[in-house]
Amino acid sequence: MKKFLSTKQVGRRQFLKAAGAAIVLPAILPSSVFGRDGKTPPSGKINLGVLGWGMQGPGNTQAFLAEDDCRVVAACDLDKIHLQSAVDTVNDHYGSKDCAAYHDYREMMARPDLDAVMIAIPDHWHALAATEAARRKLDIYGEKPLAKTIAEQQAIVRAVEKNKIIWQTGSWQRSQPTFHKAAEIVRNGLIGDITRVEVGLPAGHHDFAGTAPELAQRLSALPDKPTDFSKITPGTDAWKIAVSEPPAELDYETWIGPSKMEPYIKQRVHMDWRWNYNTGGGQLLDWIGHHCDIAHWGMDCDLSGPSEIEGHGEFPAPDALWNTCTKYRIELKYPRNITMIIAGGHSDIKMGTKWIGTEGWVWVNRPNDSSTDKAIAAGFDCSNPEWKKGKSLPEELRKVKLYESPGHWRNFLDCVKSRQPAIAPVETAHHSAIPGHLGLISMLVGRKLTWDVKSEKIHGDHAASKLLSRTYRAPWHLA
Repeated sequence: MKKFLSTKQVGRRQFLKAAGAAIVLPAILPSSVFGRDGKTPPSGKINLGVLGWGMQGPGNTQAFLAEDDCRVVAACDLDKIHLQSAVDTVNDHYGSKDCAAYHDYREMMARPDLDAVMIAIPDHWHALAATEAARRKLDIYGEKPLAKTIAEQQAIVRAVEKNKIIWQTGSWQRSQPTFHKAAEIVRNGLIGDITRVEVGLPAGHHDFAGTAPELAQRLSALPDKPTDFSKITPGTDAWKIAVSEPPAELDYETWIGPSKMEPYIKQRVHMDWRWNYNTGGGQLLDWIGHHCDIAHWGMDCDLSGPSEIEGHGEFPAPDALWNTCTKYRIELKYPRNITMIIAGGHSDIKMGTKWIGTEGWVWVNRPNDSSTDKAIAAGFDCSNPEWKKGKSLPEELRKVKLYESPGHWRNFLDCVKSRQPAIAPVETAHHSAIPGHLGLISMLVGRKLTWDVKSEKIHGDHAASKLLSRTYRAPWHLA
């Protein structure tokens, strides 16, 4: 008889293989193997590896730790302090020392017992990590936006589809009842024909990592005491003070990875990498996978997009410490003569998503409990008071029923088991982010773009088309 494998040694895929190859007497196996005592059977236990322990990684991991049929078995990060925090969090939850630590995501993904990965790393690393996971047939929970460029997004889509894996994007608003209800109102034609869609996003920069005061204190010795990081450029005294050697715990060479090598500045690495176009995409790309994703859901444009894009924005110097767009407004033309406005820093476009039709309108956003405005506090407002009643539309109005999720992370695990698409699959994530990418390109080249939705190419503009992709720093390359 072959040696028995413990449930800690094998994952869901390996258990199924072992069960088919080994001669096992049912009487010897514990009843938990068959789920008879209320426990999840090993064949249903999903072994998960977590990649990235910065802003989204901890929350995503906690959500998976809360699910009985998921076991976090490994963690990976390029910062030793972050990595230790990840391992400690997982081990403390399980009361064990089983969580393995990895510096190289490829080594973690090569584990034979791994079923899925959670990827929450800076945008400039999304494509390399996601395509590697897909190549290894690992299901993926990946953060938004899908990737740094449209070409990288296309590569991820191809890899996911080729390897037939389950993909869930971190566009978790789709799993919230308020956003679901708002989109169903629109999809069921209750506001008539859609004429205009407003997508309000944040503007400026925000110090997520909380490291700005430290640098500001060091800069206070300078005569002009600069506090606006978007005005600090190379060659200035402020820049010289901001630049330092990377800390010993961070592998900065690998962290920069495929992007252009730049001097280490603490205020544009952890969490605040998003304010540097070398690694992130600013507020526009940071949020496009949320509110534009919901806008597309209501418009029935999950697999479609705009044909014309014209953007205008305010930018710091290209080489500034924080150089992403601080204020922007993008107008897009969609099928059925729909105009979309994506804006950040413009008071006429309210944060969230608003669909305006020939017979009414609906606005939805995340709740704001601090607001005295009841609609803003609830994150929902509309032209018809009847639509405000209840968590969902009355059944007789739901001719079109949108995908309902029990929770974003729970939905991912369910789909890993059923092999049915998740609520925010890869093609949806791709199309949700395209308006943001094209809007940024339009602002950078300073003119209107014409986009072919089917071929996914920009018509007649070589300079703009070059910005659909980016050059990788050696030795990194995207297969």
